[in-house]
Amino acid sequence: MHPRRTVIIRGLGTAGLSRAQPLDANELAIGAIDDALRDSGLAASDVDGLLISRSPVASDPAPGLGLHRAAALPALRLLQVLDGEGTSALQMIQAATQAIAHGAATNVICVFADAPLRGGKRGSQAFGTTRVTRGIGGLRYSSGAFGAASIYAMAAQRHMDRFGTTRAHLGAVAISTRQWACMNPSALFREPLTMEAYLSARKVAEPFGLFDCAVPVDGAVAVLLGPGTGSYRKPPVQVMGCAQAHEPAAWPHDSGDGPDSAATRAFRAALESARVAKSDVDMLQCYDAFTFMTLQALEDFGFCAAGESGGFVADGQTSPGGPLPVNTGGGHLSGFYLQGMTPIVEAVLQLRGEAGARQCPRSDVAAVTNTGGYFDHHACLVLGSAATL
Repeated sequence: MHPRRTVIIRGLGTAGLSRAQPLDANELAIGAIDDALRDSGLAASDVDGLLISRSPVASDPAPGLGLHRAAALPALRLLQVLDGEGTSALQMIQAATQAIAHGAATNVICVFADAPLRGGKRGSQAFGTTRVTRGIGGLRYSSGAFGAASIYAMAAQRHMDRFGTTRAHLGAVAISTRQWACMNPSALFREPLTMEAYLSARKVAEPFGLFDCAVPVDGAVAVLLGPGTGSYRKPPVQVMGCAQAHEPAAWPHDSGDGPDSAATRAFRAALESARVAKSDVDMLQCYDAFTFMTLQALEDFGFCAAGESGGFVADGQTSPGGPLPVNTGGGHLSGFYLQGMTPIVEAVLQLRGEAGARQCPRSDVAAVTNTGGYFDHHACLVLGSAATL
């Protein structure tokens, strides 16, 4: 990143965020772009960059390069569809930041859109795919290990076997994020969740039950980035640092944990890029497609020692009023699942001071993380409030 050019998030837009709506992913993307422009106070003609990402199991039709015509963005110098699986959102932010810092673009919109539930589909139908059960590659499927839940469940079980982590520890993650979601009018689930209800919910893949898994929605999020100069309609959010790291062979050999995992390297590099310490981080907005991912993240990022994250969450450290607020909008588990865009939305709202009843008293530095594949791909972003400019 160019050391003399500050890059900020100056616009945030959403569309959909619902499990029952009629629009396709392209229409949702246009809606989010329009919302981000209104939020920023800029016109479409001010935008000269558009970065697009979409789900690996994208709905049809999925947003593509033609989105710039549909969204009436007339003067682009930068246009790209970017695929980094679950890290795509932060990879877009990183690419946009680098483009702005080096003069390749001035104002760049990053958008993710998906409509997996359109037409009345259930999540299992939308994200399910046909697999071949023949040969070595089919052993996983012939044994019944279909879908992401089964793979992450095995990683959770491994953690349980190694460290004594319990289902109640996983439940503490689900309950903590639900406590935050209860204060978020945009969250899908806002009813309190008890440990009894968590433990009695139907099983998905041992040890995961219903409340261990993310809540998919139809929706889109657009983030508009630009240089940190001039006037702003909304409080600017500074892009302080960003980094990626990727495991060469995290799965199926292990869950990607350890003293030098890709997650650890990405987090450490992002802090170094931002020139802040871990102790400066006021909140963590992490990718929590499953409850275990939050426990693993807390350990990978050094907020807990290996095996201690379950007790850390159960003690209320990440809940409202705790010293390390985590996924303060309800995350993917109780808020809404739009891949890596979900934690970005919440971080921006918190750093702007627009989070309402769930606003954290310390909200100057947020760490935002994405995970893709099966602990294969990791990205981290450090964002700062206007006070950090």
